[in-house]
Amino acid sequence: MYDAYWGDVVLKKAVVFNIGCKVNQYECDVICQELIKRGYSVKNHLEFADLYIINTCAVTNEAEKKSRQAIARCRKQNKSAKIIMCGCACQKSAQDFIKDNVVFVSGVAGKNQVLKHIDDDMASVNIAPIPRHFEDTTLALPNRTRAYIKIQDGCNNFCSYCIIPYLRGRSRSRNIDDVVKEAMLLSHKTKEIVITGINLKQYGEDIGVTLTDLILRLKELDVRIRLGSFYVEAINKPLLDALFSLKNFCPHFHLSLQSGSDAVLKSMNRKYTTSQYLEKIELIRKYDKNASITTDIIVGYPTETESCFDKTLDFVKKVAFSDIHIFPFSARKGTKAEKLTKLPKEIISLRKEKLTAEKLRARKEYLQKNIGIIQNVLFEEKDGEYSVGYSERYIRVYQKTDLELNKVLPTALYKDGLKGE
Repeated sequence: MYDAYWGDVVLKKAVVFNIGCKVNQYECDVICQELIKRGYSVKNHLEFADLYIINTCAVTNEAEKKSRQAIARCRKQNKSAKIIMCGCACQKSAQDFIKDNVVFVSGVAGKNQVLKHIDDDMASVNIAPIPRHFEDTTLALPNRTRAYIKIQDGCNNFCSYCIIPYLRGRSRSRNIDDVVKEAMLLSHKTKEIVITGINLKQYGEDIGVTLTDLILRLKELDVRIRLGSFYVEAINKPLLDALFSLKNFCPHFHLSLQSGSDAVLKSMNRKYTTSQYLEKIELIRKYDKNASITTDIIVGYPTETESCFDKTLDFVKKVAFSDIHIFPFSARKGTKAEKLTKLPKEIISLRKEKLTAEKLRARKEYLQKNIGIIQNVLFEEKDGEYSVGYSERYIRVYQKTDLELNKVLPTALYKDGLKGE
């Protein structure tokens, strides 16, 4: 949440709303800073405002649908407000967003330039070419306990089901000195930094550095440091040595699996096998046996047989994930998977139900393992008499306290996490 005031006068109100990933959130933070410089009071949730800027998503059909519906949600708050749409869904289908109140539609590139159009009265579209090099941005200074730093954009993998490389373009990396400078500044203004990108594994490949090189440059920072979602192939001993040498590394790894069947992984054009994935998990647990491993899994991929799905269930049990994000297969126009014969919706629904049951079991088991283990918790909100926040292992923790950062001894399961003292 952001606010800007001059004296006792509340300035024009703007909402910058994110539909999508942590990279989108960073980009929203940059836009918010620019709005504040222009004298706006800025919020990040939908409420009455004079201006709405929506950063859209196209990773699934549902995300695209929500992106389109956001226009009506904004108009419901203020029928006369101006709306600017940008991001992946706009990049894919710009004309879908030329509706009442929308004065400008932009794609993935040049999001920090959309404010040039806040005084426009006529609707216009400008889908700029995807840049070949990382786009420089102004510093993002969020007014909250957790901040994001975007170090990379685009992806070279072209998984068979994924449209993002077509929308975000090829991988491009941010200058390492610029990342370090922003991290140092943020370390004095926030309690936790999340390093994020579309494909963190590919950071530096185009500029001659590695993710390990970057992490080693952050060793002296006192702030908590967490990695965003990335590919399991990025895990190696040098990177783990660097991460665990940080003063306040959060041992939480979000490593997308997508399927526990080697045949399906090959069909998806994923670059690893289940045995290779498991080797990387075992390597992480040599550094921290209680590290949190979360993942994404697609159910109902067109080549997923019943036997393939059973292998996924078995593999999930073997890895012992702390949480799983489950996505029913969503065919994206223009991808290779779009041409495959879809599975019946009933089968996809049943498989999602079975995997959800396993997810809940695994989640409960991981939480129970952490009862009696001290957690360093960053509290961010209130739930009745409890303060609520996330531990370094991304466990949601409830405690009766007024402290922002606190050590907590969990004593029991509670709601979607643990409560402690």
